Amino acid sequence: MTNSTDFLAPARLGRLALPHHLVMAPLTRNRAEADGTPTDLMTAYYAQRASAGLIIGEAATPNAVGQTYPNITAIHTDRHVEGWRRVTQAVRAEGGRMFLQLQHGGRVSHPETTGLRPVAPSPVPLPETIFTSRGHQQAVVPREMSPDDIRTTAADFAAAARRAVEAGFEGVEVHSANGHLLHQFLAANTNRRTDAYGGPAERRVRFTVEVTEAVADAIGADRVGVRVSPGGTVNGIREDDTDTLYPALVARLKDLGLAYLHLVHADPATDWYRRIRADWPGTLIGNPVLTDLTTEAVTRAAREMLAAGADLVALGRPFLANPDLVDRLRLGAPLNPVRDRYLMYVGGAAGYTDYPALHETGAQPSSDSIVALDGPRVA
Repeated sequence: MTNSTDFLAPARLGRLALPHHLVMAPLTRNRAEADGTPTDLMTAYYAQRASAGLIIGEAATPNAVGQTYPNITAIHTDRHVEGWRRVTQAVRAEGGRMFLQLQHGGRVSHPETTGLRPVAPSPVPLPETIFTSRGHQQAVVPREMSPDDIRTTAADFAAAARRAVEAGFEGVEVHSANGHLLHQFLAANTNRRTDAYGGPAERRVRFTVEVTEAVADAIGADRVGVRVSPGGTVNGIREDDTDTLYPALVARLKDLGLAYLHLVHADPATDWYRRIRADWPGTLIGNPVLTDLTTEAVTRAAREMLAAGADLVALGRPFLANPDLVDRLRLGAPLNPVRDRYLMYVGGAAGYTDYPALHETGAQPSSDSIVALDGPRVA
């Protein structure tokens, strides 16, 4: 755990030396080919943001049934590996380093997209429509996963992790957040099982633990992170026992020697954040809640996150709109606004690779802003 609030100071993540404490969070942008292979446009996008201390690449599915939306990435064929290798090579050439997030959508999927009926811990459908290649469609009732399905899916995650390392990633992040399959096992409103994977919190954490163990066995625990979103309600999730659920999960994960635990919308004022920080012995990545995307607000949030015990700070939209975010924060320069219209589903370069770097805008920080935001460095 770091005591420093200087987020631009060098940091470490296991075997990796990082130039600073800022991590680019995984951001699904739907710019892959139809089969999930990364495109040349994606290669350019990630290379533009290589100054992040670590880039966690956007969610990639470990098998076909796990696909959520059209044109998201995957990592279960040789073609996927080749596409991702072009991305990691471009980022490495710019001095960066990458992990890849592995995500199975579970019930957040549709036959219109995959040709397959979604699977989930229980036959509880998504309580909203889902985007497909033919627009928004009513969600379907997923098929309840059998014990064989559970074992096969854990093996698929492990195989995807091996492919990710083959593609040049430093490691992978197991996605157990934001209402996707692993989170569906954690939450009681989507997990109505009565077997060893359902019921009390100690049993609902089992699938996330088994997937993480399988991935760690495949590529080494020090190459594996886990992302969770305690209290999150995305994709129809409802947690009634957040304060007991995540201590139970941390208790099962903390001795595996993992690279990190990544908390989505980490709020140091919450009991669950303080409990997890106290219980988790390793690197903690905090993703702060940002309501204002200004230089001052992002700087303040990063410093507060580190002061609250996080070791690294994950930022999403600031990196999305600012390929040179690190330089802008170092200089106290203004940030580009996010163009929400182009976040997902649209495709193309607009709102993706066309966000200007500081030298392209002509904007210059004032000397006052430099001193206020990074006084020790100026001195």
